[in-house]
Order: sequence, then structure tokens, then C-alpha cells
Amino acid sequence: MLSFLASANSLIKLTNPIPFNLIQAQVQQALDEDIGDGDITAALIPESQQSTATVISRDAATICGREWFEQTFWLLDKSISIDWNVADGDRVEPNQQLCTIKGSSRTILTAERTALNFLQTLSGTATSTQKYVDALTGSGITLLDTRKTIPGLRDAQKYAVTCGGGSNHRIGLYDGVLIKENHIAASGSITQAVSTAKNTTPTDIPVEVEVENFDEASEAITAGADILLLDNMGLDTITQIVEFNDKKAKLEISGGIELSSISRYTDTGVDYISVGSLTKQLTPIDLSMRFS
Repeated sequence: MLSFLASANSLIKLTNPIPFNLIQAQVQQALDEDIGDGDITAALIPESQQSTATVISRDAATICGREWFEQTFWLLDKSISIDWNVADGDRVEPNQQLCTIKGSSRTILTAERTALNFLQTLSGTATSTQKYVDALTGSGITLLDTRKTIPGLRDAQKYAVTCGGGSNHRIGLYDGVLIKENHIAASGSITQAVSTAKNTTPTDIPVEVEVENFDEASEAITAGADILLLDNMGLDTITQIVEFNDKKAKLEISGGIELSSISRYTDTGVDYISVGSLTKQLTPIDLSMRFS
């Protein structure tokens, strides 16, 4: 599985791609959804016919999703050959050729849309991430994703974030404690929630608390939280918390942060900025496949 924080003080990126069997399962589900009982349009093409096709990017983009793209063809026909000109994480320009595909015309036609859907979607996530990372260059702030992902594609999208230069927040509910408003209400207080987490959670799993004002932040810091998520706060409050914290806990800001406004936060002294739109409001890259 993917990983959240290696410790309370360091983030790790996904360096080992998604397990092969998970990629195959995601691709098979997509193929089953699209093909159903059979591709009745591709059946118009003679079964023995062979073709060559190329994929071209119509947008400037950061590429992600090669393995999903490949498996879309190879789960249908292992004899299909794919020759890549780019790798995951590469930046490309409009009208740049990404790969050449050779093999059964029927298979290429049947796999086309599903393969492009994966490559377009994951490249969209990687490209959006890259833009945010570029905007944070020199700030010392690490860009994080969130759990606001497409159901069933969380691992894939979080991998795409790393291809764009970002880092992964917790992958799910199992690899990081994030105490939010309703957890606090159910526990009775921030102090009680943090104390319980510290006493029941393995020491290598960080305890993070979402706070909405200075008083909540000061309580969480005093209680010994490893990370504070400063939710939808103004710059004055963030500055006040950074000074009070004095590097005791790591600080993350989140909530309504867009590419156009992220530069406002680069000098705040926080450690992380998390952006839900990386995986929630993505714009797929425009790709085109053409037979030659």
C-alpha cells in the first residue's frame, strides 16, 4: 500500500508504483464497464487486420498513467506493442507524440477510449499538481493531496500527485490519525482526543488535529499533537499560531487554497499546504489517438 507520514517530522513520496494486481483490477473493471458483451463496432473490422496508431498530447501536461494505459491493451491482447517516447512525470508540449501502438486493429479500437481515459485523468492530476508545486518553489512548503479522490482510483490518483512533484497525505483511515471537529465533539475535547490517540496509536503514526482558531491550535499544541491542520484561517491567525507553535508541531494549512492565491502563503512558515482540488476538481488532459 501507499504510505502517509514516515514519522511525525518527515513526509515520504510514493516511490514504488501501485501493485501490479491492483492496476490490472482497475483496468479490468473499466474494460468490463465499456465492452460489456462485446465491441460491436470494432467487429466491423476484419479480425486479421493490423494497424499502427499514435497518441498525441493536445495540451502542455505532466504525464502519468503509462501502466494503466498499457494494461488496457495487454489484458485484451498481449501481442500489442507500445513504444513510448515519454515516462511518468515527464512534461510534454502540445502536439508532442507520446507513444506508438502496433497490433490488431480491433484491439486498438476497443481499448482506445478506456486507455485514454486513464492516461488523460491521471495526467490531469499530475499536471495540476505540478502547477501548484511550481508556485511553491523556494518556499520550503510541501504540497499534499487529500482523501477527496475518485472512488476506486485513490491509489492511482495519489501516485499521479507524486508524478507531479507533490506528496501524499494519509492514504486512508488506517495510516494516519486526523482528529477533526466531530471527533473532538465525540471525545469531549482536543486534549482528550490527543491523549487517547497517543496512548492507543503506534508511535510511528503521527497524530494530527484539525483546528479552526488560535485557541484550538494552542490547546492542540499543548496537548502534544504532532501536526496541526489550520483550516480556512486568515493570514493573521496563521502567523499568530506559527509564532506560538515555535516549531513544536508541524503545521499544515488547508481550505479554499487555489493556484491563484497560493502565493499568499509562501512566507507563512508553515510546513505543508494540502489541496483537495488536485484530485477532486481535475481537468483531464486532451489526448488524441490517430491511425496511420
